[in-house]
Amino acid sequence: MPEFPYSRLRRWPDVEADNLQAYDATDLLLVERALALDAPGSETVVIGDEYGAITLALTAAGRHGIRVHQDLATGRRALSRNAEELGLAGFTAHELDAELLAGAKVVLLQLPKALAELKEITDAVVRWAAPDVVLIAGGRVKHMTLTQNEVLGHRFAQVQAQRAERKSRLIVASEPLPAPSTPPFPVSAQHDGLTLVAHGGAFAGARLDIGTRVLLEVLGAQATGTAVDVLDLGCGTGALAVSYALAHPDARVTATDRSAAAVASARATAAANGVADRVTVTHDDAASAVPDASVDVVLLNPPFHLGASVHTGAATRLFEAAARVLRPGGELFTVYNSSLAYRPELARLIGATTQVTRTAKFTVTRSIRGSDTPDS
Repeated sequence: MPEFPYSRLRRWPDVEADNLQAYDATDLLLVERALALDAPGSETVVIGDEYGAITLALTAAGRHGIRVHQDLATGRRALSRNAEELGLAGFTAHELDAELLAGAKVVLLQLPKALAELKEITDAVVRWAAPDVVLIAGGRVKHMTLTQNEVLGHRFAQVQAQRAERKSRLIVASEPLPAPSTPPFPVSAQHDGLTLVAHGGAFAGARLDIGTRVLLEVLGAQATGTAVDVLDLGCGTGALAVSYALAHPDARVTATDRSAAAVASARATAAANGVADRVTVTHDDAASAVPDASVDVVLLNPPFHLGASVHTGAATRLFEAAARVLRPGGELFTVYNSSLAYRPELARLIGATTQVTRTAKFTVTRSIRGSDTPDS
């Protein structure tokens, strides 16, 4: 069997750079372990395959019928693009649900960063997969913790860490325990009259993160009542979008995020606060489905991580998206860690940018889209 051409995989449409690649040693270990097992593709599920390395390597090896779940829209598009480039097919994409896991005997998992996300995934596996399912989870050793083993141990009787190879390690979990009668997610919490609902993979969970809180305080003091079309770009659990809709009944609010867990959370948050009819939530990458020059106000709390790597490229892509969707004279409100000093970049990409407030950790800026500011 020819060696799989991992080097041909791309991260697109995610950020691409010399120090970022579309596969890692964990992907290779998971593929090697799966190929050593007898489970056919129809009984194999892949979760967290960032750009398709696991799914496509197994498909190329003849394991057809694999079901795959990727949280990020960028990962889903990268998988589709890489499959087309390599001429591969025979796998299906799913959400994290019973259809994904029904009858599965082998589940391959790239360990997520958040323990809450791992809890939701492991609960889903024992709830819907075959009674004799084996979960094989992998990660880079430097990012793995004993707490991850403990989370797996809450749902499986046997949890065995394997010997580290190439700075990655696999954990094999078997003998699933009975699932509780009620799934542990989503969870909800109250914040000064706002109900936040969160699935495991949503940033900050049902908490109101500090940056969002600072931006909400600014919005409460700003005269943005005339805005008709508002976009919460990278909405997370929907705190900004829902708060804006509650404060401005005449506004049309769109919330978009590349995380499926965030999208499900934001929709639940909108419903819990009675504004589901006025907040449209979409699973999208950098607002690609939002028409050019169609938005009056963009609200943005950008990420500064790409997976486990600190990288500002994700924020830059969102600034560029805001520049594209804002009407001339439209406003972008951005909150970010003050150490990142985004203001010059915002001025370059959007237009005139002023500091609205600054705390010990966070800065909020207001950028005005100039009709003479070049698109990026």
